[in-house]
Amino acid sequence: MEKAFLRKQMINTLEQLPKKRKQKKEGLILQLLFASQAWQQASSIGVIRSLPFEFDTEAIFVQAAKENKQIAVPKTVNHGLHFFEVDMHTRYQKSAFGVEEPISEIEAKHLDLVLVPGLIFSSTGYRIGFGGGYYDRFLATYSGETISLVFSEQINDQWQPEAFDIPVNKIITDSYDPSSKGAVQ
Repeated sequence: MEKAFLRKQMINTLEQLPKKRKQKKEGLILQLLFASQAWQQASSIGVIRSLPFEFDTEAIFVQAAKENKQIAVPKTVNHGLHFFEVDMHTRYQKSAFGVEEPISEIEAKHLDLVLVPGLIFSSTGYRIGFGGGYYDRFLATYSGETISLVFSEQINDQWQPEAFDIPVNKIITDSYDPSSKGAVQ
């Protein structure tokens, strides 16, 4: 299937997800994330400010602050993705893509863990994002841990990754397939 069609279809699916069901799924996935070895060992974490239909990342910011972990939020700079340190007082501005980017000049020097967003994920960790290629270019040179937080509705193996696609190390989802990179314990 064509990626543009799959993207549109998935955005519609996510927008239709009932709020209570979405929150329940997020709660389970967050429990698994915070219990994971990757989270426990990370002192610096890259994460987006989510759009309303995406996995809500606000609880990640709160938990990281409680655990004194440094959070960095990406913004696009010269067709590349760069992460900038943020705290609870950081102000944000909407990008041309409609996502909140930090008004910060302190670029993160190192990230132990990057929570990679996306719309559609294969059971082997490949993803379809919004089509800009920013994360694939970033991940091509990133050597730390990568995890994606994924609703079961987003798992789809009916597409082929392209040569430039880079899989995440682990998917944490509200469902589990023992043959996948999924994690429900």
